[in-house]
Amino acid sequence: MADPWWREAAVYQIYPRSFQDSDGDGVGDLRGITDRLDHLAWLGVDALWLSPIYPSPLADLGYDVADYTNVDPRLGTLDDFDELVAAAHERGLRVLLDFVPCHSSIEHPWFREHPDWYIWSPVDGPANNWPASFGGPAWSLDVESGRWYLHSFYPEQPDLNWRNPELVAAMHDALRFWRRRGVDGFRLDAIDRLFKDERLRDEPSATDFPLPLHGEAAQLGRLYHTHQPETIDALAALRGPADGAVLVGEVFQPTAGIVRYLDVLDLVFGFELLFAPWQVTRLRAAIEPAERLRRIAWVISNHDFDRLATRVGDENVRAAALLLLALPGAAFVYQGDELGLPNGPAATPPWDRAGRDGMRNPMQWDGGHGAGFTTGEPWLPLGPTPERNVAAERDDPDSLLRLYRRLLELRRGLGNAFRFLDTAPDVLAFERGDHLVVVNTSARPQLAPPAGEVVLETHAGALAAGEIAPHSGAIARSPG
Repeated sequence: MADPWWREAAVYQIYPRSFQDSDGDGVGDLRGITDRLDHLAWLGVDALWLSPIYPSPLADLGYDVADYTNVDPRLGTLDDFDELVAAAHERGLRVLLDFVPCHSSIEHPWFREHPDWYIWSPVDGPANNWPASFGGPAWSLDVESGRWYLHSFYPEQPDLNWRNPELVAAMHDALRFWRRRGVDGFRLDAIDRLFKDERLRDEPSATDFPLPLHGEAAQLGRLYHTHQPETIDALAALRGPADGAVLVGEVFQPTAGIVRYLDVLDLVFGFELLFAPWQVTRLRAAIEPAERLRRIAWVISNHDFDRLATRVGDENVRAAALLLLALPGAAFVYQGDELGLPNGPAATPPWDRAGRDGMRNPMQWDGGHGAGFTTGEPWLPLGPTPERNVAAERDDPDSLLRLYRRLLELRRGLGNAFRFLDTAPDVLAFERGDHLVVVNTSARPQLAPPAGEVVLETHAGALAAGEIAPHSGAIARSPG
């Protein structure tokens, strides 16, 4: 039986407010995305993932959902969404939605109409010492009711109570709603927060955790407010309403902690690679155990963390792209990474209190006013590299954009077998079927393993005379 479409898919993440503005108000929208689908088809991705498009007060830029079955009017209408899905399918592109099951907006009608769909302190004050992810305690006073509610993130995002069957039924209905509209899959946001300890016990002091945490969250353990065993059954129950759609989990856990989620989900993001320094030992340590799980969604950049060019440096963006797209399994590409966009400036005052404006600046389509993103004033400032735009890079056969396109085409023909090779300390090398992938993370030429015919290079002559050039990568035929 053939593998499902998502097994080796390349998925392009779109941040809707920053992709394309169709009406000149400075905010990207659904019609703008539809107008730019040809870019995705030309690039060669298999699917697109839309960050939240729901009505929202924007306390967390759409991740505070005020209606799970509608579109934010600033982004368009349900008809616009239907047109987007139809246009994507005409181009052979599948559509994934961001689904936010852990919390809603405090302005969602449910918060007043169904308070038992949320988690409340049993005492007059915080129930425990749990921290919110962005700092401060995870409990806030609801002045209207006089009760304290739980919020894993901002106070405007009260946590939903998945122990309440009425809440579960409502969330299942929301999945069915979008599935009927042709959605092909869901990225499930923050699902290790879906359930909390029923007794609301205090967290102990922190133990080692390999992923970054903020403020108080780094000082306490994660035994009771995340990663609870009931989560797995709740996720398994999503299979029915998802009706065959691919389910991709955002589980903020190291590789060892995501294994059980793959019992009930199709793909889970591999965050250890996202946070690994550009150093061979750390990269290999992130890739090797995750690759063995076979259903990792590889990601090296997204809307929450530093853009790839900022994180690894301009000199390494080509080699990083080659590494991402040569790994076996699904790969997620964040909009603008194919142009090498770095972090940009924040708005004044910032939109995001956690400092993430710079990862969400508008897409750059050309070198004109508004970068082709808008005819108006963009909601976030444009980035610092106007020369990195689609029009300029499409015309340059040696551009990063063209490299992404060649990589996306080539990755379809790489074999499934995978094996790391022992190499020089600054060289990451592995076999994919009858191909050899070599990446030099250093600023000096390095000895490369024996290779056959070079199929693709990040730079002309990157792999030659038994050496791999600085900050370079190559894919070659295996020797023999």
